[in-house]
This record gives sequence, structure tokens and C-alpha cells, in this order.
Amino acid sequence: MTPVRPHLVWDWNGTLLNDLSLVVASTNAVFATVGGPTVTADEHRVRFRRPVADYYAEVLGQAVDDEQFGKLDRIFHDAYRSGLTTCELAADARDAMAAWPGDQSLLSMWFHEELVPTVHTYGLTRHFVRVDGLRGTVGGDRKAESLRLHLAELDVDGGSVVLIGDSIDDADAAAAVGGRAVLYTGGFTDPARLRASGHPVADTLTEAVTLARTLS
Repeated sequence: MTPVRPHLVWDWNGTLLNDLSLVVASTNAVFATVGGPTVTADEHRVRFRRPVADYYAEVLGQAVDDEQFGKLDRIFHDAYRSGLTTCELAADARDAMAAWPGDQSLLSMWFHEELVPTVHTYGLTRHFVRVDGLRGTVGGDRKAESLRLHLAELDVDGGSVVLIGDSIDDADAAAAVGGRAVLYTGGFTDPARLRASGHPVADTLTEAVTLARTLS
């Protein structure tokens, strides 16, 4: 039997796109509107998780229902959009993409209609057989279902997938479809949390691709 050719799925925010500082600033803009604390980048990396409403609730010390989260999510994304032009790709993002020998795609939990032109602006569209973002109006949920839909559109079996991302949620999504993950320490999650997960961990994206090739 011919082995299934491995497929690489990239995460966007905090992985290919180096936007941690903007995300933290936008998160603090959210907290400021409800009298919450200001978090540092290190604090954010230790505490951030999906669903994002749970993260907000922990930091604010109060429940965040769907209606309130919708309002806070809009504040976050308004702040994020205002600073997006300041963000650059991860230092070795282009080299890492070029090092992968097979097909690769991009799956983000950022809004699809904004993701696609942004990826094009960075000159990356040609690298991907498919680019998918969130097709809803409120963000913050887990990635597993989006990954299932992404792979269904590609007609790719989950068992042949390696996902490179910067969060435990990325690893959980890969596991949910029978795939594997390599976690990148340069994004939104504290490296100690990533290493404690038991998944392969890389400090650079080129190292992540090298590890991904050993898993495929």
C-alpha cells in the first residue's frame, strides 16, 4: 500500500505571524473597558487559553457570558485591526515554509474575510493549497471543529496531518482528527506549558518543520 503523503497545517497568529505584542495590547484594551487588570506578555502566555471567554473570566474574576464576550471580542478585534500593520512574520517563517517537502495549508481562528487578504499582503498565498479562517462573527472558540472542516475541504485524512502551532489548543485539535502537532515557543503560550504537554516543541519554525518531518 502506498503511504499517505503527509500534509502540514500551519497556524497563523502567534506562529507564522509575530503578533504577540499586538494581541497583548488588544487584550489589555478589552480589560480596561471593564476595570480589569493590565497583563504583561509573560502573564498572558502563562494564562491564555481557549475558549477565550474562559481566559477573560479568570483574569477578570467574574463569569463572562456569551453576550458580554461578544462585546469584548469586538473591542479586541477593533484594537487588533488598528495595529496590524505593525506586525511582521516570524523571523524564519519563509525559510520554514520553504523547507516543507509536501503540501501545506493555513488554518487560523481569525476572521476568514480578513485573513485571506492579509496572507496575500505578506506574499504567502502561493505556499498554501488552502487558507481558512473563522467564518463566524465572534471569535475565541477552540480549533478542533475548524480543523475537521478544513481537512474535509482538502480531502485530507487527519492521520496524515502535522499541525504547527503555538498553543495547547492547536495540539488538541490535531489529536482530535488523529493527527500530530509540533508546538512553537515563540507565540502566545509559555514554553513550560508547551513542554509539559508531551508534544514535540520547537524554539524556531525551521526547527518545527524539521521535527514535523520526523513525525510524517
